[in-house]
Amino acid sequence: MTCRDELRRTSKGLPVILRLVFFLACSLGLGAQSVPPGASPAAVEQQRKTSEPYTGDLSVFESAGRDKRLQIDRVMDTLSIHAGKSVADIGAGSGWFTVRAAKRVGTGAVYAVDINPEATKYIEQRVEKEKLRNVKTILSKPDDPMLPANSVDAVLMLKTYHEVAHPVELLRNLRTSLRTGAKVGIIDRNGNGENHGVAKDVVIREAQEAGYRLSGQYDFVKDDMDYFLVFTAEQ
Repeated sequence: MTCRDELRRTSKGLPVILRLVFFLACSLGLGAQSVPPGASPAAVEQQRKTSEPYTGDLSVFESAGRDKRLQIDRVMDTLSIHAGKSVADIGAGSGWFTVRAAKRVGTGAVYAVDINPEATKYIEQRVEKEKLRNVKTILSKPDDPMLPANSVDAVLMLKTYHEVAHPVELLRNLRTSLRTGAKVGIIDRNGNGENHGVAKDVVIREAQEAGYRLSGQYDFVKDDMDYFLVFTAEQ
C-alpha cells in the first residue's frame, strides 16, 4: 500500500489541517519505506538509506593494481582463508574476489553470491574460462544470501554493504550458514548510505543488532575504501 493509499484509507473524518499534514508527509517521502514483509514497527523506523545496486559494466572492477591497493592477500590472511576452506563472496559482481579466493582455497569452495542475475551469469562464464571448478554461484535475495546451512568458514562483502537494502535481516539470515568460528569481513567507505558509502559506526551497530561482535578493524585497505571490519557471530 502506498502512502497516498493510506491517506485515502485513514483520513476520512480527520480535521482538514491533519489531512494537509498527512498529504505533505507523503509528498516529501516521509511515509512507509520499503521493508521486508512482516517487518516489525521497529524495523520500519530503523530502515536507512542505501545505494542502488550497481548494474553497469562489470569489467570496471578489474582495474590494474587493485590487488595491491586492497592488499587482498592480507585481507584473506586476516579472514583465515586458506587451502580447504569454504568462502562466500557476497555481492560478488564480476567475480574479482571470487576467483582470487578460489585459487587460494584449492580443494575448498567459494560461493559467489549476488542479487543480479547478470552478475552470476558473468561469473559462471568467467570461472569456466579460467577452469575453476570450486566455484558455485548463488542468485540471492536482498535480505538473504541463500547460502546452505553450516557451509562457510569466511565471508567477504567487498564494497557491497552500502547497497544492501535490508542489512540487519541479511546478516541475521547469514548466521545459519556460518561454521563455528567463521569470520565475516566488510570492506567499505564512509558515507551516508545513498552515496555509495556507509559510516563505519552504522555497520558496527547493525552487525551487533544482527547478533555479531566486532573482532577486528583495520585501515590498510585502499582503493577508495576507508575501513575493513571483521565480525564473528555471537554464540
